[in-house]
Amino acid sequence: QVQLVESGGGLMQAGGSLRLSCAASGRTFSSYTMGWFRQAPGKEREFLSAITWGGASTFYADSVKGRFTISRDNAKNTAFLQMNSLKPEDTAVYYCAAALGVGNLRVVGFYAYWGQGTQVTVSS
Repeated sequence: QVQLVESGGGLMQAGGSLRLSCAASGRTFSSYTMGWFRQAPGKEREFLSAITWGGASTFYADSVKGRFTISRDNAKNTAFLQMNSLKPEDTAVYYCAAALGVGNLRVVGFYAYWGQGTQVTVSS
């Protein structure tokens, strides 16, 4: 089992950057696929990005490709989401998630473990 804690959210003007962190407990962090999702009020939770256990493969939603970068540091049990060129429509609660095994890493149901979320607000 793994516990996840996100940090790094906040208020940012459009065009700015934020770096989210996801700190994981446990000794098997390097075994997990890590994903980032977000959820805006009244909307479904949306896939943003994922990174495989060793970091060799990364995946992005079209809405963030070229602006967001996912990474991980297995020695520090931490995953990151670097967010650049932020837009007001990026405003949401951002969640990190962890999953073992293989499956569709773009869907909520693939992930067994979730953080509590961190708020990102982008003003125009």
